[in-house]
Amino acid sequence: MKRRLFAATFLAFVLAGCATSPTGRSQLIMVSDSQMNQMGLAAFDSLRKQGKFVDAPRERAYATCVANALVAVLPPPWNSQDWEVQIVGDNDANAFALPGGRIGVNLGMFKVATDQDQLAVVLGHELAHVVARHGAERVSDTYAAQAAVLAGTLYAGSRGTDTGYAAAALGLGAEVGILLPFSRVQESEADTLGLRYMAEAGFDPRAAATLWHKMATQGGSKLPAFLSTHPSPADREQRLAAEAQQLLPVYEQARASGRAPHCRL
Repeated sequence: MKRRLFAATFLAFVLAGCATSPTGRSQLIMVSDSQMNQMGLAAFDSLRKQGKFVDAPRERAYATCVANALVAVLPPPWNSQDWEVQIVGDNDANAFALPGGRIGVNLGMFKVATDQDQLAVVLGHELAHVVARHGAERVSDTYAAQAAVLAGTLYAGSRGTDTGYAAAALGLGAEVGILLPFSRVQESEADTLGLRYMAEAGFDPRAAATLWHKMATQGGSKLPAFLSTHPSPADREQRLAAEAQQLLPVYEQARASGRAPHCRL
């Protein structure tokens, strides 16, 4: 009886969070935009208090120029939000965008993304994560995975199975079977959306394949593709090159209509 009640409650919990991404993909969203904005702002303020941001006026002005051009073509309400850009004192090639209107770019990113188009690839991708509410989806996926593990553990206990072993096994299954595959989908979706945003903003989408090729050759050990949260570099580069060709008319129209960013470091 308790198991049936838990299952019914869990199902209602999941169905109440059904949503749709900008590409038409079904999503599980159980947290509000205002909650995610608060989380994003809190995380950014935490980085500020930890002294992670550095005084790099040239890099910050350059990244802000690229970010502003991209934000201008985002759908509402993100296109009217005040976005703050800060430079992170880290030599790894990385960047992030957070709900609430915050962007961070590592110093190391400027060594890899060597022109405005390549930097637009990165920032367009990160902004796409925010617009597609991927952060909220990840939080919601975690809630759902934890609830599923709890339900499975309770059932295993009722069948005489060791609950500690069952929880560990189900936890691994939830991570590999639910969270990581969703993350790979999110990464591909952010690639597609980010590429469109940069083309609409007047940045050359063909820079995407070049940028990800450079990122893939940075070195370091790589996880097997089925356990990675990112698409494989070779597949990603090939797919982005094909999508960029399809977006060339969008890019050319943006340039013809006056969207021609001139961001320089």
